[in-house]
This record gives sequence, C-alpha cells and structure tokens, in this order.
Amino acid sequence: MTHIILIETSTALCSTALVRDGKVISYRESSIPHSHASLTAPLIKEMLDAKGLKVGDCQAVCVSKGPGSYTGLRVGTSTAKGLCFGAGIPLLSVGTLDALVWQARAENLIPEGCRYVVPLIDARRMEVFTAVFLPDGTQKTETRPVIVDAESFADHLSEGPVLFIGDAAEKCDKVIDSPNATFVQCCPKASSMAEPATAAFKDGRFEDTAYFEPFYLKDFIATVPKKKLF
Repeated sequence: MTHIILIETSTALCSTALVRDGKVISYRESSIPHSHASLTAPLIKEMLDAKGLKVGDCQAVCVSKGPGSYTGLRVGTSTAKGLCFGAGIPLLSVGTLDALVWQARAENLIPEGCRYVVPLIDARRMEVFTAVFLPDGTQKTETRPVIVDAESFADHLSEGPVLFIGDAAEKCDKVIDSPNATFVQCCPKASSMAEPATAAFKDGRFEDTAYFEPFYLKDFIATVPKKKLF
C-alpha cells in the first residue's frame, strides 16, 4: 500500500489529507485565521494517529507549491520538508491552481458544456493569480498575476461556459458580467491534490527536498505598520 500525506496551506484554509493507493482516507481542515504555523503539524499527527500510522509508514509527502500566500506557502513547505527529512521519504508538489481544477472535477462543479476552468487565487485588491485550464486538467496558458476588470477573459467567455473557481471568485463576480461565467468561491483543499499527487508519485516526479522552493510568482513585499508601537 502507498500512503501519501497532502498539505495545502496556500490560502486562508489550512488543510491536510492522507491518501492510500490514490484514495483519500482521512482529511482535516481549519479556517482559524493566522493559524497555519501552529496547526499544520498537529492536523497531520491527528490524521496519522487515527489510522494507526506514523510518518515513516508513508511513502511521500506532497505540498501545494503555489502561487498563494507567502507565509502560508512557507509554512506548508517547511512542514513538508521536515517530515521528509525526518522520515527519509521523498517530496512531491502540486500547483495550487491545478489543485483547484481537480477540486472542481472531484466535486462535480464543472457546468455542462464548460469550455474552460479558470482557478483564481486572491492577491491584492483586484489582482489574482490565475491561468486557463481545460476541464480535463490541461493547462492552456501560463500562470500569471492579472488585474481583473470587465474585459478580463472575454475571449474565453465568448467561446462558451467558463468556470471561475477559487478564493478570488467572489470579487471577480462583481466585475465580470457574462451569461457564460459561473463563479464558485472556495479555498483549495488538500484532498483535491490526491489524484495529481498519486500520478506524480507513480511517475517518480520527486522534488529536491533540500532545494525546493514554493512558486511565489511575485516577490514578497513587507509593509511598514502605520501605527508606531515605540
């Protein structure tokens, strides 16, 4: 049997899943704000304990690699690396946008006749991290930051139904007005990584655990608080 630990911390939702031979056998999540660093490891331990397993009983760890929250991605990656180094098992990764497309497939969210699936990860203001996929999971455009306006994705919408899914779907719904657009507001879940993670494991597409870095897409920008504490 092949067990893979899945970790998804790229957005406000912190989630973990345990896969056995491609099937999710345990899942945990928390939407408590700013708790990824304190909850990711305990959620994993809780899952493993419930199944009578240890990290060393698993064959790999898979982390959502981004794009997404800088802090969230760092937490997920550091946790995954720690588990891999400690147990001597390989590291896998799945793109966050890919995870959202697989989530749409797994939860039967893709409308009939859908031409494209557009995952949307919230950035700042009206900016999103996105790419265009076919409903079968094939990526058609590069992953990039986009400032959404009324004309965004107009060419794709002119071809037929398009599903927009992710934690930025709601804000995009306010500016994109098309009868072909369907919006699903949600965060990516670790459980949606099961199929691509299993495929990556079977194909031997392992990451270099020591040098792996998340796909931030944009540089982290530190802000200076307006209110001085001292």
